[in-house]
Amino acid sequence: MEPTPHNKDNNFFSNEVARKEKQKLKALHENSSVWFGLGMMGMIGWSIAVPSLLGAALGIWLDKTHAQSFSWTLSLLIAGVLTGSIIAWYWVDKEDKEMHNNKEKNDE
Repeated sequence: MEPTPHNKDNNFFSNEVARKEKQKLKALHENSSVWFGLGMMGMIGWSIAVPSLLGAALGIWLDKTHAQSFSWTLSLLIAGVLTGSIIAWYWVDKEDKEMHNNKEKNDE
């Protein structure tokens, strides 16, 4: 077999294979597994559920002690869901930025 001459296509292919290999090796060394993803989903779920339940519990107590023409329970439940959603968005945004920073470091 004769060696193939080094041309632009072969260099591109070699560089692409090397880049993919680095990504796979990095993924093996990091804890980015299914369990990490499930843990992140759990964290997001709890970050929404806890403020929602606290808001509902406070609303029930306020409805019993300080009755108004509106429902404290519904109002504080909505406030809890919004607060939890903001907290979840913060965590997802933080993880997304960290993943992109790691990707940029690997591409160098």
